[in-house]
Amino acid sequence: MTLAGFKSSNHPQQTAKRGANDAVDDRGTDPVFFASLVERFGEFDLDVAAAPHNAKAERFFTREEDGLERWWDGNRIWCNPPYSDCGAWVQRAWKMWRNGGIEHIVMLLPANRVEQKWWQEHVEPYRDRPGSPLRVEFLPGRMRFIRPDWTPGPKGDRPPFGCCLLIWRAA
Repeated sequence: MTLAGFKSSNHPQQTAKRGANDAVDDRGTDPVFFASLVERFGEFDLDVAAAPHNAKAERFFTREEDGLERWWDGNRIWCNPPYSDCGAWVQRAWKMWRNGGIEHIVMLLPANRVEQKWWQEHVEPYRDRPGSPLRVEFLPGRMRFIRPDWTPGPKGDRPPFGCCLLIWRAA
């Protein structure tokens, strides 16, 4: 058997536009993990994809305020975007980074999307390359998330995938 001439494609469930779904997207970053990021990067000025119950900065954009349309005005930006549309958030981060004035952007994403078009076009060509501001850090284990009105069991609320950080930072 040969793979010559094989053309791969993503499953429609991976590429279809589904829109935000609170049952999946409304998961706050674990406070203990986030505290380690604050130690490393300093306090974040703006959380661009939050809800009042899970915001990680004093200033934040809710779904209604739409962080994809708003200007990200701050030195240190945090983003744990809705995982139903990661590509749009990565593209917006690049746009805001290229406009200047931001010290760093830290984005938490699922690490199992590397085959998708948005990753291949907006992350892979730039990550960890000399002169590129983008670094990718794959996190060990599975991230614990916080959901509203939910009491976690003994294993917490861990999705069936690992996570990574995308970090835009001047070299």
